[in-house]
Amino acid sequence: MKQSRQLLSGIFMAAMVASAGALAQTSANYAVGYGPDPVLPEPDTALVPTINVAKTDPWPQGTAPQAASGLKVGAFASGLDHPRWLHVLPNGDVLVAETNAPPAHDEGFSIKKWIMGFFMKRAGAGVETPNRIILLRDTNHDGVADTRETFLEGLNSPFGMTLSGGKLYVANTDAIVAFPYKDGETTIKAEPEKIVDLPGGPINHHWTKDVIASPDGKKLYATVGSNSNVGENGIPAEQNRAAVFEIDLASRQSRLFASGLRNPNGLSWNPDDGRLWVVVNERDELGNDLVPDYMTSVKDGAFYGWPYSYFGQHVDTRVKSQNPDLVSKAIKPDYALGAHTASLGLTFYTASLLGPEYRNGAFIGQHGSWNRKPRSGYKVIFVPFKDGKPQGPPKDVLTGFINAEDKAMGRPVGVAVDKAGALLVADDVGNTIWRITPAAK
Repeated sequence: MKQSRQLLSGIFMAAMVASAGALAQTSANYAVGYGPDPVLPEPDTALVPTINVAKTDPWPQGTAPQAASGLKVGAFASGLDHPRWLHVLPNGDVLVAETNAPPAHDEGFSIKKWIMGFFMKRAGAGVETPNRIILLRDTNHDGVADTRETFLEGLNSPFGMTLSGGKLYVANTDAIVAFPYKDGETTIKAEPEKIVDLPGGPINHHWTKDVIASPDGKKLYATVGSNSNVGENGIPAEQNRAAVFEIDLASRQSRLFASGLRNPNGLSWNPDDGRLWVVVNERDELGNDLVPDYMTSVKDGAFYGWPYSYFGQHVDTRVKSQNPDLVSKAIKPDYALGAHTASLGLTFYTASLLGPEYRNGAFIGQHGSWNRKPRSGYKVIFVPFKDGKPQGPPKDVLTGFINAEDKAMGRPVGVAVDKAGALLVADDVGNTIWRITPAAK
């Protein structure tokens, strides 16, 4: 009996050591809240949620963020007005959406709204929306834009852009509109052609809408964020929200493609298997490490949990009217991107300039937290892919957005690959488009 107990004890200890080793290995490979299987702590529903907003202090002259080893960064364009999203045209011109939330986009008064407004202004998010798209051109190919033109103006909080079939489609906060485009144009004066309406006011809690064309040019896909953190404005206010829509261009009809995505933004086609991917901002006020933002392939007809559950079927008990049948169908996202990182930008890298280690992987722009201690995000990361799936831990590609005084000199948003294969990053606090290229050997 004693020998049996010793044997069992030995097996138990060996298992504990192996488990600890596996945990240590996991911790070494993946930061907290990252990867395909993040450790999810118990929810922390404190009476007063964490607020930890980085006050803005835009880049002093001659300073820049830090690129990863083997890479360098320079300003492609500076002195912009709240640049948030990017689109590279076939001739190499770069479109920049200078934009912000529409005015009075959240009706009514509450202490919580007032506090949020105060801190968002502190974080650099309280500027008036310019409502325009700027065209940048690098005529001498030195990596710096030397031509800047107002390409489109009079828009309504524009965000996503996609070019297909001779038309430029722009996702305003309340509709997708189209403009005729000819290669090389530096400005468009044509009136917008409305394609479809998108859910907008009066609440319009998450106002950003992204859009991407299908490879065959027959359809568009558009993102629509939720009208609340976790359904506190009532489920009726969430109709056609927290979703990706498919729009048939021939009929101008749209349908719900995928739902339960709290605040989806960056849309990008996976070059290996052709699937559509998106990054999603998850819910707040469950603690420093809940809930991880994520990126995932978007499956037709799939439900991803919001608001009833998170990261699959973890039920959020704060939601008053639960829907267990829907939760039972909730799909677990493919890859967690860290809690409260505000991951917004996503693009797959199919060029060769940055090297084979980046080929077919994903770059993600993380705008940065306002409600986590310590802060998270405020960087651009890269996730390697193999055969259409994430493989391995993320790599920091662009950092240094928080200075020694704990102030935000910039906040990365949209990411795009230019015609030469460099990575472009929109920085809406630093009012700069950064360009990442290989470092000189």
